Amino acid sequence: MQCETLENTPDLVQAFTEAALRDPERAALVHEGRVVTYGRLSELVHTLAERLGPRPGAVAVPATHSPDTVVAMLGVLAAGGAYCPVDPAFPPARRQEMVSAAGCRTAVATDAVPELELGLPTTHLSWEEGGGGAADSGFRPDRNQDPEAAAYILFTSGSTGRPKPVVTPRRAISASVRSLRGLFALTEEDRVLQFASLNWDTSLEEILPALTAGATLVFDREAHSGSFPRFLRMVERERVSVLDLPTAFWHELVLHLTEEATSLPDCVRLMVIGGEAVSPARLADWSRLDTGRIRLVNTYGCTETTLITHAVDLHGPSVPVPAWDWSEDTRAPIGRALPHVVEHIGEDDELLIGGPAVALGYLGMPQATEKAYVVVDGERRFRTGDRVGRTPDGLLTHEGRLNDEIKIRGVRVDPAEVEAHLASHPAVNTVAVTGATAAGRTTLVAYVVPRQHAGTRGLDADLRTYLRERVPAHLVPSRITVVPQLVLTTSGKVDRKASHQRYATVNRSKETVDER
Repeated sequence: MQCETLENTPDLVQAFTEAALRDPERAALVHEGRVVTYGRLSELVHTLAERLGPRPGAVAVPATHSPDTVVAMLGVLAAGGAYCPVDPAFPPARRQEMVSAAGCRTAVATDAVPELELGLPTTHLSWEEGGGGAADSGFRPDRNQDPEAAAYILFTSGSTGRPKPVVTPRRAISASVRSLRGLFALTEEDRVLQFASLNWDTSLEEILPALTAGATLVFDREAHSGSFPRFLRMVERERVSVLDLPTAFWHELVLHLTEEATSLPDCVRLMVIGGEAVSPARLADWSRLDTGRIRLVNTYGCTETTLITHAVDLHGPSVPVPAWDWSEDTRAPIGRALPHVVEHIGEDDELLIGGPAVALGYLGMPQATEKAYVVVDGERRFRTGDRVGRTPDGLLTHEGRLNDEIKIRGVRVDPAEVEAHLASHPAVNTVAVTGATAAGRTTLVAYVVPRQHAGTRGLDADLRTYLRERVPAHLVPSRITVVPQLVLTTSGKVDRKASHQRYATVNRSKETVDER
C-alpha cells in the first residue's frame, strides 16, 4: 500500500514556531493554573537552543510532569540535538547506563531538577531570562535540518539486561505528528491533558500534536492523584477536551463511571486509548454510558515506528455506519494504518511497518538492529513481533505475540531483561519471569531457584530491593516466589509459561489460606 511522502511536511520545530507566530498570546501550557503563552514558550525554547549551541548531540533532560521538560525537549530539537529523557526517580545506576548508551554529551538542569548527577556538562533552563516574546526573539530554527538526524532517543527493554536505545530521526517524528494532528482533528480550541510518563513516547503524542496545532497542553497533579473523583473534577475545571490514556487506566475509569452512575465532563470530546488489548467487558460498559458524543479511538504503535501507526474509532460520532454492537465477547480491532504508514503482513502473520516513521535502529547495537529491521520490496521495515489478522472491512486485529515480550502499564517489556538482573544476584541459580493478569492489569511475576546452600528466608524481599537499586519500578515484579525447580522444555530451556502455571496455583492457594 502507498503512504504519504515527506513532501511539504515541515520539520517539527518549524511547525511549532509557526503555531507560536500565528497567535503568540494564546495559552500553550497550563500548569496548576499558571499560563504560559505560545510567545513566552517559543522565547524560552529558542533561548535554551542558543545556550546549547548548534547540533549539541544527545542531551539528557529530566523527565518530569512539568513545563520544564517540554521547554527542554523543544529547545534541544530547536538546536538540532537529540532529546534523551531521564527520569530522576530511576536508580542512579540506571540513569548512568542510559546516558552512556545514548552518548549524551550534555544535560539540561531545571528548577525542579537542578542536577541529574550524571557527570555531564550542564545547561540551566531559566524562566527568568528574556521577555520579548516569539516575534522579538532573534533565534530562528534551521529550516535545513537533516531529516535523518536524530530527534530523540528512547529506551525499550533488552534481553541482555541492558536497555536498548531507539534512535528516532526528525523525519519520523515530523511525519507522525502531522498524521496525529489529523487523526485527533486538533484545533486551537482544544485543551489536551499531559498524562503519560515523560519517559515513554506516549507523552510525545500528547505534547507535540497539541503544540504544533496551536492547542493548549494541561499539566495538573490531580491527573496522578489516584482518585477518580479528583481526576474528573480536574478535567472539568481545566476544560480538558482530549484525553490520551493507557488502556489499563481507561478500564478502571470506565468501571468507576459505571459503578458510580456518573459520566465524563461535557468538555471531553476525544478519548484516545492504547498500549494493551481493550477489555470487551469495559467496552460494553462504555457503550452503555452517556458517551455517544465522545470519540473513543483505539490505537497501536511501537517505539521503533514512532508513536501511533494504526487507529480506529470504536464508539462515538465518527464510528462506521452501521456502528458496532459491542458485547462482552467482542474483541476490539487495532485499526487501519495512518496515512504515513506502510503496512505488510509477513510470515507467521507478523505485522511489518515501513514508511517515513520507521526509526533508525538501536544505537550501538548492530546485531539487535539487524534482527529487528528487514528489507521487503526494497524498503526497510520493522518487525513488530505482533501476529495480526484482518476483518472483512480491512481492519487489523491483534492475534498474539510471536515472542515473549509483554506490556506492563502500556510499556513493552522483555522478561529476559528482568531475568538477567535477577540472575546476577549471588544467591540465584535460575529464574523465570513472565506476565500475569490480576484485577484487569498485567503484572510481572518471577520464580527463582536459589543456589545450593543459599539461604531462602527473606530472599524474595532481598531480590526486590536488589532490583529497585538497578531498574525502573515497572521492571520490578509484583511477586517473587522462591521455588525448588523450574519447568524445562524438551530442549532443556526454561519454560516460562509452564513454570508460572505450576506455581501460580500454589500461590493462589496460599493467598486464600492467608485471607481466611
